[in-house]
Amino acid sequence: MNANAQRYFEDVKDSETLPSFEIIISRTHIIKYVGAGGDFQPIHHDEEFAKSIGLPSIFANGLMHGGMLTRVITDWAGDGVIKRYKLRFTGIVWPKDTLTFLGNVRKKYQENGENLVDCTLMVKNQKGENTIEGEATVSLPTKQKAQQVKEI
Repeated sequence: MNANAQRYFEDVKDSETLPSFEIIISRTHIIKYVGAGGDFQPIHHDEEFAKSIGLPSIFANGLMHGGMLTRVITDWAGDGVIKRYKLRFTGIVWPKDTLTFLGNVRKKYQENGENLVDCTLMVKNQKGENTIEGEATVSLPTKQKAQQVKEI
């Protein structure tokens, strides 16, 4: 599904796999996020400092790839549908790591007049280790409701 298409509630299947993607993390990714996010801790941008405290290199702020992970949802369901987004950082991301962003449908239900889908999300590195475990809830329209909106 492309980012501009609309996902409808009745089309969601239990345990459906969401579209995945990979990114090789560069120092440029990490340092651009430092500037954008305003987290100027030297462990995220100063190689000499990182090595002076025993690290092999700088490493990414977890919110960088946590933000990238939202693409799994928006590529599948479209923009503006995320109701809840929760992350747990479980591993360090280094320059040249290849990250795979994954997700699947965990539960589909209706609550308070909304059509909701809970999804499980994760980011794995090239060793198969999780670097982020996450959850999201999206609210999707039905085809009938979308048609009613078009007719207004």
